Order: sequence, then structure tokens, then C-alpha cells
Amino acid sequence: MVYVLYNPLAGNRTCEESCKGVGEIFGSEDIRYIDLLTIEDIDAYIKTLSADDQIVICGGDGTLNRLINSLDAEKLEQDVFYYRGGSGNDFFRDIDVEGTDSVIRINKYMKCLPEVTVAGQKKFFINGIGYGIDGYCCEEGDKERVRAPGKKVNYALIALKGVLYGFSTVNAKVTVDGVTREYSNVWMAPTMNGRYYGGGMMCAPGQDRLNEDGLVSVLVVHARFRIQLLFAFLSVFKGNHLKYKSLVTRIMGSNVRVEFDKPTALQIDGETVSDVLWYEVKKEKKIIC
Repeated sequence: MVYVLYNPLAGNRTCEESCKGVGEIFGSEDIRYIDLLTIEDIDAYIKTLSADDQIVICGGDGTLNRLINSLDAEKLEQDVFYYRGGSGNDFFRDIDVEGTDSVIRINKYMKCLPEVTVAGQKKFFINGIGYGIDGYCCEEGDKERVRAPGKKVNYALIALKGVLYGFSTVNAKVTVDGVTREYSNVWMAPTMNGRYYGGGMMCAPGQDRLNEDGLVSVLVVHARFRIQLLFAFLSVFKGNHLKYKSLVTRIMGSNVRVEFDKPTALQIDGETVSDVLWYEVKKEKKIIC
């Protein structure tokens, strides 16, 4: 049996319809479509399934984030597949290296994930932690959803407004594997497990989410003048921002702590956490996982 677990809210509420494409891919009549919002305990639900059953998760990056924080991926007996049904789909963009645009088995991607500590909670994440103008964009996007429910949020426009006048820079202290560096005029300091976030922004080109050393990428973007940042911002979609070495600093490591000198919004795979002063990330080596 194939169980398609879909999030009806994903993809601006289009996921329930788009997930029907799974049936065409599997070509099986033994398919059940289950609304994830009707499942109170996803871990307990999956344990009722046979080891021979197949699970397809249909939703966006936020759907995957909730999934990995609701079950023990190490103990999964079933094959788990992912069918993109979100609006950003950064996880799918990162792993679909062959351009299949189909379902992809994701069991290996659900293990050895980095863990973030922020605002008194610990969570695993799939793609990345955004802290600074990237967190600001998610926070502003949430406000727009409240003002205009059902309307698609234009994050590119929000980001542009933030660069031009909406966001104020901070001072930051960044510690990676015990080495501390301090920066002024910081626009953002994300930590990336994959290459993409923000609906197609290649924030960390070359970042391998399956690397055996448990390394994540910390990107510190610091610019005194807004016009400087604008050039770097326009190049981030293709991952060309790293060439602006005076503005963008990349640090690789497994243990990360980022501190800002004033409360700033943060996002975890697109989920906003407001008024954050610091966060920590830890990722184990693959051999430990």
C-alpha cells in the first residue's frame, strides 16, 4: 500500500490537488491519500503501517520540518518518498540533482540532521536557519498573510524593501568550532545544511547536506552601505554572492553560535521566531549518526 500524507495548507492551499500526481507516478491502485492535519501523532500513525508499505510526503519545506521533529527517522522501517507540494520547495531543489521532477526517496536525508537551539527550544532542520534580513522577510510575510489571507506573499519584494529601507543592521559575534569572530553592519548570518533557502536563493553553493564530517555553512553578510548589499543580494539566486569577499564571509564547521546585539527575527525552514538574540547549531559527524 502507498500512503500519501499531504499538507492541504502547503503550496498556498494547492497541495491537496497537486499530490494526486503521485498516483500517476506509482501506477498503483493501492493508494490512500491522508490529510496530515487529521493525524494527531504522526510517529504513532506510521508505527501502525507495515514495513512493506510506502510513504509519500507531499508538502513544502515546513511540512518536512514538522515531520522530522515528530518522529525518529532512525527507526523508520518503511521507504519514505517526497513529492514537492510547497511554494518554496528548497529541499527538493537541492536534492533533485538529476532534474527528475518526480518522487525521491528521502530516508537518508532524514538522518544526521543539524539541531538548532533558539528561544528555549531545540529543533532539527532540513535546509537552513535564517537570521537577520532573511528572518525579517519571513516575519513580514507572516504579517501579510494575516492582513490578506490566501494572497501569495512576494518575498522578493519584501527583501528588496528590507535592503532599501526596512531592515537595520546589527553587530554580531559568530563562534564556529571554538573560534570567535566579530562583525559590524551585519545584514544576516544564516547557517545552512543545504544549498538553498528562501524559495530558490542559493545561499550556500557547494554545501553538501550528506557530508560525512557533519559540516554546515555559516554565511555572514556585512555591508556598511545599502547599495553594496544590493549587488550581493541580486547575485545570491545563482550563488554568485561569494565573489564579494569584502561583504560575504563563509565559515564551515559543526558547532555554531551566532549572537546579535539586538533582538532580530529568525526563521527555521521558513518558520519564524521573533526577537532572537542568539542561536546555536550542532551537527554530528555521519559516522556518529
